Amino acid sequence: MKVYVLDSFYPTGVKFAAQRAELILWDDARVKNWYEDADGVMVRMTRIGADDIARAKKLRVIAKQGVGVDTIDVAAAKARGITVCRTPGVNKEAVAELALALALSVTRRVTEFDRMIRSGGAVERSDFLGLESWQKTVGVVGMGNIGTLVARKWRGAFDAKIVAYDPYVPAGTWPDIPHRRANSLAELLPQADVLSLHLPLTGESKGMIDAAALALMKPTAIVINTSRGGIVDERALYDAIVAGRLFGAGLDVFELEPPTADHPLMRLPTVAATPHAGGGTYETQARSSLMTAEQLFEALAGRELLDRVA
Repeated sequence: MKVYVLDSFYPTGVKFAAQRAELILWDDARVKNWYEDADGVMVRMTRIGADDIARAKKLRVIAKQGVGVDTIDVAAAKARGITVCRTPGVNKEAVAELALALALSVTRRVTEFDRMIRSGGAVERSDFLGLESWQKTVGVVGMGNIGTLVARKWRGAFDAKIVAYDPYVPAGTWPDIPHRRANSLAELLPQADVLSLHLPLTGESKGMIDAAALALMKPTAIVINTSRGGIVDERALYDAIVAGRLFGAGLDVFELEPPTADHPLMRLPTVAATPHAGGGTYETQARSSLMTAEQLFEALAGRELLDRVA
């Protein structure tokens, strides 16, 4: 068998795959011809569209590191009988930690102060007051693996009041996490001091946090997005912060990644940004790389998978 690794992977998964198949890595010139003879591919961020799938002659499995499959045309793969699998939950701890880190960076103006100090300018601290997090209201949109951990962390660290919104999760979920369920996003938004987004990018969620949604929020509130770019309308977010209708935002994901230095949001002092680094820990990359390879070979062997999407 031939397996092509289209993106840079942590060594754990590469070593596992190399023991079981001929492996062509991302830095090998042959990798661009994976369509010709790949039985399986391992992928992180490379897009695999319908045209790519149509060109693939032998492809049986696409193994995606991470939970999001918006970079893969799942319908086209399914139509060709190609299995698509992913690694849900493996990065949940790391992403949840980053969600809190971004929130605190914004509310306590950590990145803003850091920039000011590094630039050598004078800092009049009384002109740059932050916001405390103790017993504030955190709105969690998406009650999956990551949303659950985020809620627990806010409760444990700050005795936060949790309001959750997820129309796809049944009543009775989170019985051990004190929280209230909102029946709609519009019900949740006016209550939130921190809006933390943990949901996939779909036709329904695209542009969910738009100008109308942001207008419902407190001027002291912040938006945290560690899920997918496109869920937040970036222009509307910029306008809300500039107009003083929102305190700031912590963003790990953008519509176009990575964002350029001249992106309007990068000019705002109360915006903290990271380059889609939610899963960027040694521990997560080691686990996720290995799980991607394991899923690939389980699928090639025709066995049941942890999370098959096609």
